[in-house]
Amino acid sequence: PKLVNLLTSIEYPMLHSLVRVETNGAKINGQMLSEYSDELAVKIDELSKNAFKMAGEEFNMDSPKQLVEILYNKLDLPVLKKTPKGQPSTNEDTLQRLAEEYDLPKIIIEYRGLAKLKSTYTDSLINIQHPATKRIHTSYQQAVTSTGRLSSTEPNLQNIPIKTAEGRKIREAFIAERGNVLISADYSQIELRIMAHLSGDKNLTYSFNNNIDVHSATASEIFNIPLEDVTSDHRRS
Repeated sequence: PKLVNLLTSIEYPMLHSLVRVETNGAKINGQMLSEYSDELAVKIDELSKNAFKMAGEEFNMDSPKQLVEILYNKLDLPVLKKTPKGQPSTNEDTLQRLAEEYDLPKIIIEYRGLAKLKSTYTDSLINIQHPATKRIHTSYQQAVTSTGRLSSTEPNLQNIPIKTAEGRKIREAFIAERGNVLISADYSQIELRIMAHLSGDKNLTYSFNNNIDVHSATASEIFNIPLEDVTSDHRRS
């Protein structure tokens, strides 16, 4: 009965709102995306040239096989992890660890990030906007995520990076019609507030009761520095 009530009182009525949102679509600034795509192409080309210079030869940055040849066979970087087939790994996690000591893996990571932004967003968003509405019409799924939030497909508008300047620039291309505004609303640290309430933890509770940013407060304790000295890097860590 509880689940039937959830279905009839929340999920079904929500459908009407979602249909309106999907039909209205999201307006984008196509010219801005096109110009930014050109900018990314230049950056990607520069990164490729730097990588070729470090490797001493040109290679396909998107080919795991050629990366193995360059990183491990030619440059003799340490093999930190292997694939199930026994090949040295070139996945994101492995390259991140190698990038702490070596420059080429750092460039490859940056290249991959920009290349993904270009192919997944700046190029494809322009191509998939509806020819009549000139808007992006994504589909919102109600029953896909385990946490119960909506998910977005074709395209996934919830996956545009926000922590990098490049990702934020793509978000800026989503615009409102003249005379309208886009607003963002979010619960502030809802899971941690529930945890503070259930656990009664004195530090968490104090932070929330005194309107202190809980991640900054945590970073202050972990790094043993005053709250006012906490940087965004401390907070993220």
